[in-house]
Amino acid sequence: MSWQLAGNTLNSRFLIGSSLYPSPHIMQQSIAASGAQVITVSLRRQSPGLKGGDSFWQHIKSLNCHILPNTAGCYSAKDAIHTAIMAREVFNTHWIKLEVLGDEYNLQPDPFALLEATKELIAQGFEVFPYSTDDLVLAERLVSAGCNIVMPWGAPIGTGRGLINPYALKTLRARLPDTTLIVDAGLGAPSHAVQAMELGFDGVLLNTAVAEAQNPILMAQAFRDGIAAGRSGFEAGVIQQRDLAKPSTPVLGTPFWHQDKDDRGG
Repeated sequence: MSWQLAGNTLNSRFLIGSSLYPSPHIMQQSIAASGAQVITVSLRRQSPGLKGGDSFWQHIKSLNCHILPNTAGCYSAKDAIHTAIMAREVFNTHWIKLEVLGDEYNLQPDPFALLEATKELIAQGFEVFPYSTDDLVLAERLVSAGCNIVMPWGAPIGTGRGLINPYALKTLRARLPDTTLIVDAGLGAPSHAVQAMELGFDGVLLNTAVAEAQNPILMAQAFRDGIAAGRSGFEAGVIQQRDLAKPSTPVLGTPFWHQDKDDRGG
């Protein structure tokens, strides 16, 4: 079922990264298998303006997807803003996945620099896709600054640990019903994507879980199917968990058969 992302109609709720693959050819095949229509690209890693990145860029362009440049590797608002402006010129898009990291160990976003950069970039006409933690107050501040999309992590980048705080993510979904929410980072298995989508999130963005799989193409397909299944489950209405068992066949109205005393040989 189609949905709206930053004014564009998409059929896939899978946003996929373009790094870490064994080869550009496998990257291209994996992204095609994922069905994703949005690809994240790092200006720092590859630039179509550089000869060394031309082969990579040709593979990306052949997929005919929306490009979502990111500011990966930035540790200050100033650096992230500068990178975003360059990305807009290089990729000819006002979309930007905004990453402003504050910790080199777990790659956690710096909430203060992230908000600062967000305000400046929105003022300059960008559609900001901020990568954040699952902190509710930060998400609300980002929305108040003008973000239509917020991308909280499931877990730190590349850890594959899944949703480490489902309660916080569920709270975000409940408190920001009109904001596009995309789980970004930390997912390792298709079941993690199912869980995120069943919580009502609008999409999933990931890279490492596919790129570093033994079979990236097959894993891309698995995540594609998991995301679709999770969304269908959410729309269908997942039943609430119970403490007590509930029979699937009601007892009320069920006939009971009794043996007479004579029938039992008594």
